[in-house]
Amino acid sequence: MKVVAMPIDVVAWFDKEGIPHPVRFRITTKDCQEQVVKIHKIMTRDLEKLAGNRMHIFNCTSVINGIERGLQIKYEIDTCKWMLFKI
Repeated sequence: MKVVAMPIDVVAWFDKEGIPHPVRFRITTKDCQEQVVKIHKIMTRDLEKLAGNRMHIFNCTSVINGIERGLQIKYEIDTCKWMLFKI
């Protein structure tokens, strides 16, 4: 997987413990078009602390342009920001 580290808009639901469950996200492509990507399956979810920032790490699979790909998205707990980290 290639590291891209770009901010994304995410539709997610949160359970009673406050753990997010992403459903789909929107990215801006290189030619300035927006693309909505549905998360097909969440393979793993981990909690990471990087430089004092707690993050939920999701390793997922999605279908992008007809090809099933693995990707990693991160949710920073303190700032409530989402990031597409690897694709």
